[in-house]
Amino acid sequence: MLYLDNAATTPVRPEVLEAMMPYLTRWYGNPSSHHTVGEAAADALAEARARVARVLGLRAGDIVFTSGGTEANNLAIKGIAIAAALRRADEAPRRAESADAHGRAHVVTTPIEHESVLESVAYLERVHGFAATHVPVDAEARVSTDAVDRSLRDDTVLVSIGYANNEVGTVQDAADIAAALRERRVPLHLDAVQAAGWLPLSAAELGYDAISLAGHKLGAPKGTGVLGIRGRIPLEPLLHGGGQERGRRSGTEDVAGAIGFATALELAESERVEASARVGAIRDRFIARVLEHVPSARLTGDPVHRLAGTASFTFAGTSGEAVLLELERRGVVSSSGSACAAGSDEPSHVLLAMGIAPDVAQTAVRFTFPRWLNAPLDAVADAVEASVAAVSAPGR
Repeated sequence: MLYLDNAATTPVRPEVLEAMMPYLTRWYGNPSSHHTVGEAAADALAEARARVARVLGLRAGDIVFTSGGTEANNLAIKGIAIAAALRRADEAPRRAESADAHGRAHVVTTPIEHESVLESVAYLERVHGFAATHVPVDAEARVSTDAVDRSLRDDTVLVSIGYANNEVGTVQDAADIAAALRERRVPLHLDAVQAAGWLPLSAAELGYDAISLAGHKLGAPKGTGVLGIRGRIPLEPLLHGGGQERGRRSGTEDVAGAIGFATALELAESERVEASARVGAIRDRFIARVLEHVPSARLTGDPVHRLAGTASFTFAGTSGEAVLLELERRGVVSSSGSACAAGSDEPSHVLLAMGIAPDVAQTAVRFTFPRWLNAPLDAVADAVEASVAAVSAPGR
């Protein structure tokens, strides 16, 4: 069985498990406890924080450990936006009520984001009276910097963009968007959950103000994640309690998880350039073979600006679920898109936003490759051809 659904999750790397084990079995103390076992845990947590910060080019104090990418996105979007709205409310009397005729404040995103981003924005609209703009994307899922810039208002407090799309793999020009926002003094949050290990993450290079990452996309356990957020950006916490993570995320920290996350991130970053080139070449050969041999195949996403580990197609006239079942029967495990939306009968919101017809969107199949992949996928392309032919046969 060949597992090609690595955008959904990846196995825990042996190096990660080895690094975590002492903090699950020996140094298992609560890092807030003032005794030897607790202090050892606190030291390990501080080391993990510093290691993550080095990869991102942030300060150690800018790193907030979370339970994954969904929490990191929720904390970034709600936390930054609500903190900004509270600050605006405090300042309103002093600025002669130049206040917002459109709501408490304004946030910007795109219609192709992960559900944790879209639902966080919807929450701000529904519960806190925010206004929101969803900047359209083109047919290849790219958003233009000019369109983002035009969407800004005087009361815009946050722009949240996915660095790389989780369904079609399209990569956005994050640095260019960040530069435009910097001129307008609007913070940028990057959802980099899918980008980590494939694309640069340096804050200096990209210019973001906040970034979300998930450990299980990198070879760390599920339930681990990070929000990197520059210290100058006010953040309203979502979880209240003991004030851990410098008051930004209460709850006893998962020290072993933090160590595992830091280890996985360092390994992925050290391998990134070579892995992206190697896997990208395999991806290109696979895409070309599928497009050549399967007449109904259409590549989705940007053909150039895309993750090295993602190839996604529609197969008009078929059922995506039927193709997936045929592929699995032939030993290939893949998916129809985001695992977070699995089980939904609705066509992908990402593909619909790209202008793909609903009936065609429901034929989508996504292949996402591991970083260790080192051999051509010709046999998988042949399996795709046979699977599409099988479900397209008369009488099916």
